[in-house]
Amino acid sequence: MNRNLFELQAAICKCLSHPKRLEVLCELKSGEKSFGELQQATGLSKANLSQHLTIMRERGVIHARREGQHLHFSVANPKITEACRLMHEVLRERIDTEQRAAGSV
Repeated sequence: MNRNLFELQAAICKCLSHPKRLEVLCELKSGEKSFGELQQATGLSKANLSQHLTIMRERGVIHARREGQHLHFSVANPKITEACRLMHEVLRERIDTEQRAAGSV
């Protein structure tokens, strides 16, 4: 792999290192959502949600579409949500392993 690819991957991973951004991504995996829907689902203030969405758009994680005065957001590539799903599986396996180990002590 070339160095540029590693840098891009690191930028996306950094973008997704915030729990609220992961929550936004989780909300979007079922389809496009409006700003208001995302705000209601996440409980974030307008300013805070806007900041997170801007970071996610700049990194190419999500797309934004304007419809009149409303913005709608969607995942830029379904492989992004698949990668997050795989990471969830890895973490669940880790938690299960740790719980089994703690139970056998």
